Amino acid sequence: MKFDMPLHQLKEYKGTNPKPKNFDEFWEKGLEELSQQSLKYELISANFNSRVAECYHLYFTGVGGARVHCQLVRPKNQVGQGPGLVWFHGYHGSSGDWVDKLGYAAEGFTVLAMDCRGQGGLSVDNNLVKGTTLKGHIIRGIEEDHPEKLYYRNVFLDTVHAARILCSMGNVDADRVGVYGASQGGALAVVCSALEPRIKKTAAVYPFLSDYKRVWELDIANSAYEEIHYYFKFIDPAHEREEEIFNKLGYIDIQHLADRVESEVLWAIGMEDQICPPSTQFAVYNKIRSPKRMMVFYEYGHEYVRTFGDKVHSFFSELLDE
Repeated sequence: MKFDMPLHQLKEYKGTNPKPKNFDEFWEKGLEELSQQSLKYELISANFNSRVAECYHLYFTGVGGARVHCQLVRPKNQVGQGPGLVWFHGYHGSSGDWVDKLGYAAEGFTVLAMDCRGQGGLSVDNNLVKGTTLKGHIIRGIEEDHPEKLYYRNVFLDTVHAARILCSMGNVDADRVGVYGASQGGALAVVCSALEPRIKKTAAVYPFLSDYKRVWELDIANSAYEEIHYYFKFIDPAHEREEEIFNKLGYIDIQHLADRVESEVLWAIGMEDQICPPSTQFAVYNKIRSPKRMMVFYEYGHEYVRTFGDKVHSFFSELLDE
């Protein structure tokens, strides 16, 4: 490790960013708001043909009235109920290509891949907030008086909404649902598992959205966390609001949700990751109390990790045998 802690220290690290005093109340209130949302959704056939799967655009109305888009890929000619998988994408991206989900559908999974509001997919971000809109989503809404206006608060609730819709489908066994993602998607997989206790398996690849103060202390100002650097440089150059800002970011810091995770967790970390530094990931992982396994890839950064996709497949395949 040239820029972060050695592994033996990482295994004991508990995070730096503060946890707001009313954190649990904040998320219980959010879940209560979400419970008022209908699980109804709209299906539109996709212009993509497959011999093994039916493919649809799925739309639902999220908190605040936003129209959220997902890809739904489900097995053709399915008999009875099968397992489900909720799929989350990386920062700035989208739910991706249909073909990426066909392997899981061919084996009996129904896959629901969610587009985050206002990023690269079809979901709409209708969150009207004060403050800058120039750099990134972490700081979107941070100028508001109340943390309920934070962008990621709504996205986190969208993950739960998507999982609940999948669990409600007649062809899906709600007791055999997993969540999967990398980077931002890895963070959202952890969040979904924390806020929806029916999730049975969580596969997270170098998760984002954690330990913001630690990132700032490491002077990480790259594409993932650059908006924190931007905020202080252009909005609060004297750091007069530093304590307030990091406390508010604590509401959307996934390390503070980690102790709510009940699912089995498989985690991949690259020890040379300078996008989502190892310490920010261990801050989350070390707080997870459910069965968990971290696979450490010493020579890898924030990149495709060779062989891990096969490990994820084996991990989720256990849902087929239940």
